[in-house]
Amino acid sequence: MKFKRINDIALKVLAGLYLAVSLVLTFTVSDYYIFNRIGEFNFVFVFCQWFKKCGLLLIPLAVYYNKKCCADIAKYFLPVFIIVSCCTSGSFFDVTLLTDGASPAQKVFASINEFMPKAANMALFFIACVVELACCALLFVRDGWKVNAKSFIYLPLAIVAVMPLNIFENFFDISSIPQDSFLRFRNFTVWHFLALAILVGFTVGCYYLLKRFDKKKQQEFLIAGAIVLLIQYHSKDSMLLGDGYNVYNTVFAAIPLFICNMGVYVSSLSVILKKRVLYAISFFVHAAGALTVFIYFGKDEMSNYGIFCSYSILYFCLTHCLLFGLCVLPSALGHYKFKLKDCIIPIVYYCFVIIFATVTSGLVSTFLTTYSYDGYTIVIGDYGTADMSPPNYAFTQVNPLPLPFDYIPFTIGNCTFYLSYLIALYAVYVGLFWIFTGGYYAFLAVRRRIFGGQPQKSPVPVVPIALSEAAATENEEVLPENEEEKVG
Repeated sequence: MKFKRINDIALKVLAGLYLAVSLVLTFTVSDYYIFNRIGEFNFVFVFCQWFKKCGLLLIPLAVYYNKKCCADIAKYFLPVFIIVSCCTSGSFFDVTLLTDGASPAQKVFASINEFMPKAANMALFFIACVVELACCALLFVRDGWKVNAKSFIYLPLAIVAVMPLNIFENFFDISSIPQDSFLRFRNFTVWHFLALAILVGFTVGCYYLLKRFDKKKQQEFLIAGAIVLLIQYHSKDSMLLGDGYNVYNTVFAAIPLFICNMGVYVSSLSVILKKRVLYAISFFVHAAGALTVFIYFGKDEMSNYGIFCSYSILYFCLTHCLLFGLCVLPSALGHYKFKLKDCIIPIVYYCFVIIFATVTSGLVSTFLTTYSYDGYTIVIGDYGTADMSPPNYAFTQVNPLPLPFDYIPFTIGNCTFYLSYLIALYAVYVGLFWIFTGGYYAFLAVRRRIFGGQPQKSPVPVVPIALSEAAATENEEVLPENEEEKVG
């Protein structure tokens, strides 16, 4: 018994170390740079790196949630790819954007982004490999050699879940596609409406799939979704450093001060920790935020999503579908019921978000406009006419609203902000939060009117609200932590 306890503790510590090191490695150019350049690197190594990332999903579920199917896949699937990747890395660690052919602005970006020395990158890479192998070995010690063949049914799902979304860029050259091409993603194009349809289908599909299971199983699927969301969200770190994401080119854009970036952490932690305050913030603030950007992606001149299958749009659609699902499904499935009093903390939370985002945006912009490399200082301004767009955390620097609000100016560093605009921005978003919440209560009222408060046998969730009969019952609350397993 004592040995088993020591093994379990060691597993949890090593799994935590593996996740921490893997997170740091996402802040290297090479981490995702290879996936849309398979021809430039060892084909075997590239696919080993892809399959190794399954460990980011399988190991936490196997170690912290005792998922036997994940443990079976991890201990028999991962070691081969880990070992092969260590032997075939080739020029992986030599990736650098500080080249003679780079433009002055690209050199400035690279000098900021490539902050991790090659030796540190190599050390962390091999440490991650060793720790991942150690986790697989300790899973053998914990569970033995026996394996359930049915476990491997989930292997294709794990591989797809951690797919590097820039891998499709091996099949086209975005620079050769005209800006007015049908393939380009813009507001109110067929691709926009397809993205909105995908959000609807994803949310409704997940609801109908999960409602077939008991609460414990639903919770496990939601946690798996949260882990996938975090994996794909942090893939953007490396993309920012290498190819850029949308209009952003520096590591500072990885600071999670965009409303949906914060929502990734809040919604993920809400289903992992099952805390009412996190559920409330997730449902009241971040569900509306995720939905809003699907309805209107912002001014076209402020964005550069590329074509429908480029990394930027695939990343956006996948992460925001997962985000919206994690925000509304706990309520739809009856894990949590939003009450009016629950809006107080989210409203205060968003006020602090606006304040902190404004200060950070000003400080980062000031640094970027005063930092020079090789005698060149970048110019921040409108997309397409300057070297880069402002950081614009939580839309505090660039006004997406159709009306100007340039009153009561104040400065942070060398940046000017307008208090009138920030107040208007806060008011507009709080208004959107209430519209979303009003839709939630309207749905419940209509449902009670039609069905007399009785559960509907074949409910049709309303999207964007995607709420079920489970969310309409009067006695729903967040379940106490030790009661989850008693449900169903």
